[in-house]
Amino acid sequence: MTDQLRLMAVHAHPDDESSKGAATMAKYVYEGVDVLVVTCTGGERGSILNPKLQGDSYIEEHIHEVRKKEMDEAREILGVKQEWLGFVDSGLPEGDPLPPLPEGCFALEDVDKAAGELVRKIRSFRPQVITTYDENGGYPHPDHIMTHKISMVAFEGAADTEKYPEAEYGPAHQPLKLYYNQGFNRPRTEALHQAMLDRGLESPYGDWLKRWSEFERKERTLTTHVPCADFYEIRDKALIAHATQIDPDGGWFRVPLELQKEVWPTEEYELAKSLVDTSLPEDDLFAGIRDNA
Repeated sequence: MTDQLRLMAVHAHPDDESSKGAATMAKYVYEGVDVLVVTCTGGERGSILNPKLQGDSYIEEHIHEVRKKEMDEAREILGVKQEWLGFVDSGLPEGDPLPPLPEGCFALEDVDKAAGELVRKIRSFRPQVITTYDENGGYPHPDHIMTHKISMVAFEGAADTEKYPEAEYGPAHQPLKLYYNQGFNRPRTEALHQAMLDRGLESPYGDWLKRWSEFERKERTLTTHVPCADFYEIRDKALIAHATQIDPDGGWFRVPLELQKEVWPTEEYELAKSLVDTSLPEDDLFAGIRDNA
């Protein structure tokens, strides 16, 4: 039945697909599920976060093209399809007070109009399941919050032929489930942190947990734990492909893979919308769908 199953993962920037739910996608690709990543922006205003590449004039001048090539490589590693929504990166405002967002950026687009572009992708690909970000964007980057907004509108709008006429947006389609990525959750972070300390290793999560306590973040409901430890190596290779964004010697990779597989062998999601019956907690994004595919 997996040849009839389709998963769409909606992300803000190239590299988000590799840091959020990548092992899940690789697992489903392995099982024969059709997986499409929709990337809302080109990451044009992303900072060069890998210290080894900072100061490279070519990368600085051609960041859009460089990040596109990185996305191509990550896509091949994960085995997914990938399409661009075509909006311009908003950048991450910094300072006090925060500066205004740049004119023409994704976060300043009209939500319904921008959602219409995602509706086109949904109606063309016809996924049963969509993953996206929660109302806080996972973290408060304006593009992540905008990705949440258009995903929520498009989930309903893909079936609304009055708001989005079929003549312009394609034949109507109603996805059946929508999830929020919640891979960076507190239980996982605490478990890996303690496992590192128990083994006499330095944990990269100490500061994370301190900041967690400082910011009164709402604890999310983790409804779905997808077993995907066998695909952590693929996840990491895809992440490293985004060389401008990821330092291969940085904190992302300080927890040994075997420890991760033993202590936390799943990726987590929060079921936000479902038009099918399902029992929580789940271990499959297609729970309630697979038997009727």
